[in-house]
Amino acid sequence: MIRAFVAITLPEPARARLELLQHMLPLPRRIAPENMHITLIFLGEQPEERLEELHHACAAIRAEPFALTLQGVGVFGGAKPRNVWARVAPSPGLDHLQRKVETAARGAGIAVEARRFTPHVTLGRMRPHEVDLVRFEHAIAACNDFRAEPFDVTEFALMRSHLGTKGADYTPLATYSLMQRD
Repeated sequence: MIRAFVAITLPEPARARLELLQHMLPLPRRIAPENMHITLIFLGEQPEERLEELHHACAAIRAEPFALTLQGVGVFGGAKPRNVWARVAPSPGLDHLQRKVETAARGAGIAVEARRFTPHVTLGRMRPHEVDLVRFEHAIAACNDFRAEPFDVTEFALMRSHLGTKGADYTPLATYSLMQRD
């Protein structure tokens, strides 16, 4: 079994801006810049054969490149924050690609979570007792006008996630190019 997900990796300039943003927030556990990505679909633990089927389905996806912008900050967990993230501005190209990947996963026999796609880049994780919530809320409010330069998305990847003692380590299993239509 392989723990996997499909994602868009980020270019170095975007990761550098997100790393600066991380330092403005009181995050007990920061995500390493090399692990920053936009998850299109989380697959969980899957047998190799099923991932092989998904690989072929992803290789057949046809979508055009598109631009993305990271802007604003969000929190999952409400009054008990557990995950801080950078928001991805709305993008029809991103939504289109995510739907195609989700359809490919279903076609490969992978059960897909039935929750709404919320495109984001995780910056850090925490438990509520690890932060001063008042200080945390002020920092989030101060960073809400965050904005990075737009970047072009020309590919996506099937990623392996290995959980270790110091967090997750991500390795690309395959990369798929987005192509302009002729």
